[in-house]
Amino acid sequence: MRTLSLALATWLVVLCTACSSQPPQTPTQPISAEPYQTDTVLREAEAFFGAGARGVADVLNKAFSDNGPPAAYIKGEEASAAIGVGLRYGHGDVFLSDGTTSKVFWSGPSLGLDFGGNASKVFVLIYDLPSIDALYERYGGVEGSLYYVGGVGVNYNQRGNVTLAPVRFGVGWRQGLNVGYIHLTPEQTWVPF
Repeated sequence: MRTLSLALATWLVVLCTACSSQPPQTPTQPISAEPYQTDTVLREAEAFFGAGARGVADVLNKAFSDNGPPAAYIKGEEASAAIGVGLRYGHGDVFLSDGTTSKVFWSGPSLGLDFGGNASKVFVLIYDLPSIDALYERYGGVEGSLYYVGGVGVNYNQRGNVTLAPVRFGVGWRQGLNVGYIHLTPEQTWVPF
């Protein structure tokens, strides 16, 4: 039991260090446009998730009431699995409010009372993003999930002033609570750290 506690404490220290060890990147190309309008984002999300995703508008409206309109959003897919320790991999396209688009990939580890696996369509709202280069960082967060065949959920990941609000519509069986981070990159990597 003592060895397990030591291993869990070490894993949490590694996760926290990975989330905070890199200095913030300096923005190279600032986003000059106004944030997206709420109705534009709602239309894009509903078209992306399709008619079968009940509750998407409610989840998005909750994020809008918490944070306002986003500066950018990502439309993508991800797969994740966990048995105490979990991994997540995803990819998609990021759409900035100035009309710029780019490919984005993400991965990350998690640790917690979390078991199962799921595949999800992901619509990520991005707040207070000064430039596209500032997106490529590690974003820590706590996630609770309960998937059984399907479900819609949102959680928040943050680094500095930039906040990510991934809205997931997934299939599979997964339940639990975990702490971890997601690392966004412009190129695909299989190393989740």
